[in-house]
Amino acid sequence: MVSLPRLRQPVLVSAVALCAAFATAAGAVAPASAAPAASTVADATPNAAAASTVATGTLPDGATWQAEVPANWTGELVLFSHGFRGGTSNPAWDASFAPTARELIARGYAVASSSYATTGWALGSAVQDQLDTLAAVQGQFGKASRVIAVGRSMGGLITSLLAEVPGAGIDGAVSTCGLVGGGVALNNYQLDAAYAAAQLLLPGQDVQLTGFTAPEQSQKTIAALRAALQTATTTAEGRARIALVAALLNTPTQLDGVDPQNREALAAAQAQLVLDTLPTVIERRYTIVDAAGGDSGWNAGVDYAALVRASPQRDQIRYMYGLAGADLTADLATLTRNAAVTPSQDGLAWMLKTSTPTGKLQVPVLTTHTNVDLLAPVEYQEEYAETVRRAGNESLLRQAFVDRTGHCNFTVAENIAAISAMDHRLDTGHWDSVAKTSSLQASAESLGLDGAAFIDLRPGEFVNDRDWTEGR
Repeated sequence: MVSLPRLRQPVLVSAVALCAAFATAAGAVAPASAAPAASTVADATPNAAAASTVATGTLPDGATWQAEVPANWTGELVLFSHGFRGGTSNPAWDASFAPTARELIARGYAVASSSYATTGWALGSAVQDQLDTLAAVQGQFGKASRVIAVGRSMGGLITSLLAEVPGAGIDGAVSTCGLVGGGVALNNYQLDAAYAAAQLLLPGQDVQLTGFTAPEQSQKTIAALRAALQTATTTAEGRARIALVAALLNTPTQLDGVDPQNREALAAAQAQLVLDTLPTVIERRYTIVDAAGGDSGWNAGVDYAALVRASPQRDQIRYMYGLAGADLTADLATLTRNAAVTPSQDGLAWMLKTSTPTGKLQVPVLTTHTNVDLLAPVEYQEEYAETVRRAGNESLLRQAFVDRTGHCNFTVAENIAAISAMDHRLDTGHWDSVAKTSSLQASAESLGLDGAAFIDLRPGEFVNDRDWTEGR
């Protein structure tokens, strides 16, 4: 494992706030050594209020880019990668990052970002779009003295992939709330939860769980699972089975107003979170399937008893089954016996090529993550650390955590502190103590901005990781 704080302090967040935050969340790469066609730069206008110049352009694949460079530019450039976008609106400048961008520009950094060529799961082009944006900006303003890639959510995954491209012109990377476990693991942990719900709450019914290519195709599945989950909350056996589903979905366990020792209250709160989360992730699945050309998810050959034994929530599951007098061993045997979903080989190959970190870092990486995140479980960070360690690059990685509920719910001060820590690492060649909780907290507080809440945390095991073997 990479260096992580030594202990986890219990942190409580509101289940109601969690639901509200969730409801509002929304191939080989060639480094770009020169700017794309001259048409890339479409406009350059002064921004008097910020004493900066704004430039925009369009890349050959249709992606647009925007950069803002202050008059007092230090030579440092932040290359920002935005997160998942549904719908058709796809601006180059990301509204959610704008407050942090303004603060960076005021401090002399230039900031650049692109729309990517498509909305949705844009990993087919996003890494190259970011590199082409970097080339276009440097073609317009001159070579940056330092480039730090920064991204959030899906963009945090993109940032981690940029950090693996040799000779990309990236000096360091800060991945925030990133899907750094990779797209295959994303599909599989969500499949595990949906599969358990379908098998145990709708036995004998043929419920489609994978292969959706349009949002309307999942509506029957969502309606059936939502009704089954709601019915299950009314019986002890049903509540026990939802506890199992919640664990497979990596649902948070530290919730405001819920005593973690009161396992029945915790189960009730988790059940509500499952009801809010599972339909949404099923509905969004088609975007990844369409991008990949097939569904990469599978559970054929998965031993669900082994998953529960490894789960940080195993005691909660066992307690709820014991309370109900239900047979956990039998349910896990049913899940293992009937697990027969196989991946699209084309879809899996595409996801492994475009959307899965290898850990082969070329530059230092700092990740930040809130301790309670329904869309990118904090356990993803454990999986990413393991991937980097297996590649032999743990010295290049540091991970930091914030005590807050919600996906990508960081303050500007926390973002600036993380980028400043990366600056120190690049200045000195050493992490020293800058990525430790106390140092990040002190750095963020010293900015006099909007506060910070860095905490010591060691994420639990991400149990849904696996490798596909042909012929299962």
